[in-house]
Amino acid sequence: MKNILVLCTGNSCRSQIAHGYLAAMTKGNANVYSAGVETHGVNPRAIAIMKEDGIDISNHTSNNITEYFKLDFDFVITVCDNAKERCPYFPTKAQKFHYNFPDPAKASGTEDEILNEFRVVRELIKKYSANFVREYIATS
Repeated sequence: MKNILVLCTGNSCRSQIAHGYLAAMTKGNANVYSAGVETHGVNPRAIAIMKEDGIDISNHTSNNITEYFKLDFDFVITVCDNAKERCPYFPTKAQKFHYNFPDPAKASGTEDEILNEFRVVRELIKKYSANFVREYIATS
């Protein structure tokens, strides 16, 4: 069983969305964790837009990277430049991946405009997650 860690700044949006998709798409063939270099709580809009796509992340928690130092990861995926730059030394032999997704929490405008930005980012992360699973995790 593979262990995957998804890292972001506050573990509130992008890493939570990726965590949700990777957990669903690996179909029990991986343990998926997410964390941040800070903890900001899970963003309610991230929960809402994932629910629209049939994935419930409402029970996720916002975790700090330090909580996972003793776990042995096969893959570490950073989903924002800030986390990649600020991540403390992480003692792991994991393969590291990075993709800087836009931060939907910084969106402004009406509630509909903000939610649409969350949806755009969700779709980018969904596509990235599907490609990652197809390439690195056996799901059959």
